[in-house]
Amino acid sequence: MAHHKSALKRIRQTKTKRVYNRTNKRVLKEAVKAVQTSSSYDEAVTKLNNASKVLDRIASRGILKKNTVANKKSSLFKFVNSLKEQKN
Repeated sequence: MAHHKSALKRIRQTKTKRVYNRTNKRVLKEAVKAVQTSSSYDEAVTKLNNASKVLDRIASRGILKKNTVANKKSSLFKFVNSLKEQKN
């Protein structure tokens, strides 16, 4: 157990940040999964817009790095475009 006052404060801060990050990452995973499980192109586009907003919000808050978010968005857009090609 920590003995210094600053170390005790750091432990408290780490706990709250951990909960905050975990909840935001869970929201992100649910949004991405919703896009990946959508069967029609139109449904995927609406869910993609929501997932894109969630990804941007998480990047701006510093939970994930900008490049990681960009890679996830790119893969989601590729998936939705593949659904569009299957539709035609």
